[in-house]
Amino acid sequence: MVPGISARMRELAAGRVPFVHAVVVRTQFPTSVRAGDDAIVLADGSIEGFVGGQCAENSVRTAALGSLRDGQAVLLRVLPEDEQGFPDSPGAQVVVNPCLSGGALEIFLQPLLPPPVIWIVGESPIAQAVAELARPLDFVARPTAHREGPAGVTAVIIASHGRDEVAAIRAGLDAGAGFIGLVASRRRGAAVLAEMGLSEAERQLIHSPVGIDIGARTAPEIALSILAEIVATIRSREPAPGTSAPGPEALEVLEVLDPVCGMTVTVSPDTPHMSVNGEDVWFCSVGCRERHALKGER
Repeated sequence: MVPGISARMRELAAGRVPFVHAVVVRTQFPTSVRAGDDAIVLADGSIEGFVGGQCAENSVRTAALGSLRDGQAVLLRVLPEDEQGFPDSPGAQVVVNPCLSGGALEIFLQPLLPPPVIWIVGESPIAQAVAELARPLDFVARPTAHREGPAGVTAVIIASHGRDEVAAIRAGLDAGAGFIGLVASRRRGAAVLAEMGLSEAERQLIHSPVGIDIGARTAPEIALSILAEIVATIRSREPAPGTSAPGPEALEVLEVLDPVCGMTVTVSPDTPHMSVNGEDVWFCSVGCRERHALKGER
């Protein structure tokens, strides 16, 4: 592991910042990396650490951003053109990199995403049961009085028996929570929402009465029905785990073709670039940019 990477990973995890840990697991000579070299890829495409030269790094960036969006680990094989001697790895994602100098790489990409947070408003038995059941489901239960309130949460559950419900719903909407659940009867819930002047888009985010109908009666049973509806909603919308909209899945990733080698390039702040006839052109490496510039001078 590159010195400082482990400390940086702990820092990002503590700050609830999603990232991908990329580890080189196999190489074929000649390459500039060795098995065990690693790096961190952030949601803006920036890379901290070392997993190869500029061309290999671009392939890692593209695959890592895809891994962040779908939350799935990837074994990435980066092969030069006409590579035949590198042993196969069934199930791996293969990228043929025309600008590699010769060697092949395999890199394991593991997305590390913060667990989803539920802001629980109220201290009722149902609120307490939701908090207790959330933990084994890998949710973080955030109490009403938490200093961050609903900021950055995946869901808001309001189980305060009529206390501060309108303010809590509005706070959740303003914070961008993708799921807001009100524990109330159908009649009382409708009355609460009617007085708020909600837009149609806002109303679609509010679940009242919250919870899947499983015939629940006790506080733990009601908590189970609530968490089941949250999980069902998350899975149907397929957001990146641990994020409310917008999250890494909402990032606008610009992918272009290098006009010299034909490689797919994910554009980042340090991607080699030039302007041609007023249009932006990006390249996988400085070498390709220089070859393109020389071609234009002829």
